[in-house]
Amino acid sequence: MEYHRITNITDPYFKQMHELMQTVFPPEEVLEYELWAEPLQDPGIRVFVAVYEGQVVGATEYRYYEDMQVAMTDFTIIGREGLGIGPFLVKHRTNDLLSLVREQGSRLLGMFAEIYNPYLAQDHSFGGVKPMDPFVRREVLAHLGYRKLDLAYVHPSWHNDGAAVQELDLGFMPFGDDADTVEAIPASLISGFLERYYAVLPNKPAAWYDMVAALKQRAHVSLLPL
Repeated sequence: MEYHRITNITDPYFKQMHELMQTVFPPEEVLEYELWAEPLQDPGIRVFVAVYEGQVVGATEYRYYEDMQVAMTDFTIIGREGLGIGPFLVKHRTNDLLSLVREQGSRLLGMFAEIYNPYLAQDHSFGGVKPMDPFVRREVLAHLGYRKLDLAYVHPSWHNDGAAVQELDLGFMPFGDDADTVEAIPASLISGFLERYYAVLPNKPAAWYDMVAALKQRAHVSLLPL
């Protein structure tokens, strides 16, 4: 299996990846094809696919904010069972991210991820791929070290229509030798990250602004079990 980075929508594997995204994710979670052109050329946005026998069978996107010392897992897709795609993507993603952190002479406090709440996302079939089932995904992320941030989470639809998406939790996985003892993170880190991350979407719902405003009134946000 090959771990291949995509940096342009003209990459022949990009079309396969986008079609895979449309298969496993609900429409409001998938950015339109043409709108990928600029993000893919951003050196801070790292999109990789797992290629097996010439076919894209998995994908992951993540980014690292050096000034904030945090990363974000945008998505992880497992397109086929029985190939070990999940462990393959996690291993290579982690190695690439830590290499990037070292190159920049920085450090990594942790990694955010939006995690489906299986009790709110039961209607999604995720392309019928069992590893993408929200119950399975949540358990896998818990095993990796992700925990749920103690807030009522909402994010803007990637359709950029101002709709509020409320079937996910915002998770965080601390990095470092003391990762297991971290019980909370600064609320300012979360609000600053969300404002940076969603700056690309001008049409954000009122509920999102309310959530960010509430975070700015808090000192810390606890990390809870998934």
